[in-house]
Amino acid sequence: MTDPNPCLGCGLCCTHFRVSFYWAEGDDAPGGYVPAHLTEKVNDFYRCMKGTGQAPRRCHALEGQVGESVACRIYEQRPSPCREFEVYLENGEPNPRCNELRLKAGLSPLEWAPMPSAA
Repeated sequence: MTDPNPCLGCGLCCTHFRVSFYWAEGDDAPGGYVPAHLTEKVNDFYRCMKGTGQAPRRCHALEGQVGESVACRIYEQRPSPCREFEVYLENGEPNPRCNELRLKAGLSPLEWAPMPSAA
C-alpha cells in the first residue's frame, strides 16, 4: 500500500469510544498483553483503556494532535477492540463510523479504497 494510513492523521476513534475489553487481556494476567497500568476496571469482567471511560475521552495511549498526526504508543499491545476496528470494510468501503466522526470534526471523509484486481 503506497497511501499513508489515514489513522495516522486522524485518531478520532481514540477520543470518542470507550475501549472496553475482557480483563485478561491485561499484561497482569497470564497471556495478557495490554499494559495494565494504562487500564481501569469497568466491572469484575471488563477493563477499559484509561481516558476512555467517561467524557471527555482521549485514550492515554494516544500521542499527537488529533486530526493532524497521531500514533498509538502501545500499538503492538493494543486491546482487541482497537485491533478489530477497521478503517476500511472488506469491500473497500470506508468504515461509516470513521467518516461520521471525521465529518463532525471537519475532516474530509475517507474515499473508497481500491481493491486489488484478480490476476
